[in-house]
Amino acid sequence: MFNRGWTYCERIDRPTDLTLLAYYTSRYRHSSEEEWRERILSGEIRVDGRKANPDDPLRVGQWLTYDRPPWEEPDVPLTFDILHEDRDILLVAKPSGLPVLAGGGFLEHTLIHQVQKSYPDETPFPIHRLGRGTSGIVLLARTREARGNLSRQMRERKIRKIYRALVGSGEIPDSFSVTESIGKIPHPLLGYIYGAAPDGLPARSDCNVLHRTAETTLLEVEIFTGRPHQIRVHLAFAGFPLLGDPLYDAGGIPRPDSVPGDCGYHLHAYRIVFQHPTTGEAIDLTCSPPPELRV
Repeated sequence: MFNRGWTYCERIDRPTDLTLLAYYTSRYRHSSEEEWRERILSGEIRVDGRKANPDDPLRVGQWLTYDRPPWEEPDVPLTFDILHEDRDILLVAKPSGLPVLAGGGFLEHTLIHQVQKSYPDETPFPIHRLGRGTSGIVLLARTREARGNLSRQMRERKIRKIYRALVGSGEIPDSFSVTESIGKIPHPLLGYIYGAAPDGLPARSDCNVLHRTAETTLLEVEIFTGRPHQIRVHLAFAGFPLLGDPLYDAGGIPRPDSVPGDCGYHLHAYRIVFQHPTTGEAIDLTCSPPPELRV
């Protein structure tokens, strides 16, 4: 089934010597130069609301719009379980494979779109995100006041988030912390991607072994910062990449032929602890993990 299409808008906010075609070709590398040329010539891409030519130079202040026609999105699991709801908040269990927000070819096959279909008279807002391949708890605010309060708790690191992660076997300490900084790294498909970077932003993950087998190690991981792909990066940096992770090798550096939305790894948002934004009550909630992440 095709979606309804989407219009992408952006403004040129700094001087550039690029043409319209060069801008899209260099900025959005998921499509070839010829594909962008055809979109411009067909009128799908406009400058300040008017049809443009591929060789038109760009100027500061111009608005670019790309009217992407409807497309068929990849099949993903579209159901979710409600773990808790009241007038202010909603906590749901996201399945692995379902993106939280639109992007990377997904528009309607996202958690937020499916949630809004179930709550058509409001716009629940996700307070945090999970990677597409990560399952487990997502916290959403149902009111503006709840969103402000929970966002502040997140900034002040008052929301505890604890995960289950599956890595290989080996000489893995019973307990260890990873504090490698996480920042942007050049990527041939996306322009940049996040990974272990000494000049990045501070990050901390505390890890404890829950169970060992001859081939696997089940970890509990609590993160104290919310950097993109933090657990995947940190465990790979420590030399214990998530089993099945197609992106991050040992060292925490992303592979050039994969992207963050690729699935296959084993990671689950197991527990969240925070204060209710209205009552102040302590909320401590868990979400049953998939079989391979159970003790």
